[in-house]
Amino acid sequence: MITTQTKTVPHLGGSQIGYRMPAPFDPSRPTLVMVNSFSTSSDLFTPQFEDESLSSMANLLAIELYGHGDTRSPSEQFTYWDTAIANLQLMDALGIDKAFVMGTSQGGWVAARMAMLQPERISGIIPLGTSMDRESPRSQDLGCWNGDEVCSPVVAQLSAPVDEEWTVDGGFTDFILAAGIGGPKSEEQRQHWHQVHRKNYSGDAGRRRLLMAAINLRDRDGLLGRLGYVTCPVLWMHGTADQVYSVANAQDNIAQFTASRDARLEVVEGGQHFLSASHPEAVNAATAEFIGSWA
Repeated sequence: MITTQTKTVPHLGGSQIGYRMPAPFDPSRPTLVMVNSFSTSSDLFTPQFEDESLSSMANLLAIELYGHGDTRSPSEQFTYWDTAIANLQLMDALGIDKAFVMGTSQGGWVAARMAMLQPERISGIIPLGTSMDRESPRSQDLGCWNGDEVCSPVVAQLSAPVDEEWTVDGGFTDFILAAGIGGPKSEEQRQHWHQVHRKNYSGDAGRRRLLMAAINLRDRDGLLGRLGYVTCPVLWMHGTADQVYSVANAQDNIAQFTASRDARLEVVEGGQHFLSASHPEAVNAATAEFIGSWA
């Protein structure tokens, strides 16, 4: 079992960032940073950590966003830009100069933000099942979900203070599993993520973290006008069974990485929204090839 560690970075007044890096950092290898999807944790990347071909060629580092896993901040307020800054500061703290960045769903637009903020440090990004737009009518016209319609009831339900006995409702976990991977593949998997959610989102502090994470998902700023600032290679992978963001939206967005040295979309037949979890073999093989090409 790969345990989560924490390290303090300066951002937001001193933040404790949760991360997993099972092997000591080897500066002779490229590094792959992995950023998880909404309400999950670094556990999402277990299939990547367990892939010997990937772990033998690169340092694997999963970083948990603000509002997720073991990451904590003195500030209740945070955005995806804050996570991007904190991730870069964690790289500093771990002695990592450059990295590739894989991001699932919200992790994809965090990866893009990291590439915009410090382009000289990001060797390439691998967005998975994501969108570079805000939750807009434009993206809905391209077949994406209605983010406001889905997220606003969650925000409303989480807006009132709770006692310390509170834990996130199991129905929320089942919804995330259904939307993310098309439902759990086993009862063991279902119970694992119920346990992760109960651990991460309990008591009033847990409610507040999940509330701000949901507000960020619903109200985030779009990146379409900024994609020309991404100069590194981009490998976007998107599943045909993604219930949140469409292949048509991915096709539209990838064309807007106009300054990237190489930007391409790889469509995965049957792939779900949390593509790194639903189709790890395809993701891992393509990621290894991408790193090998651009390291």
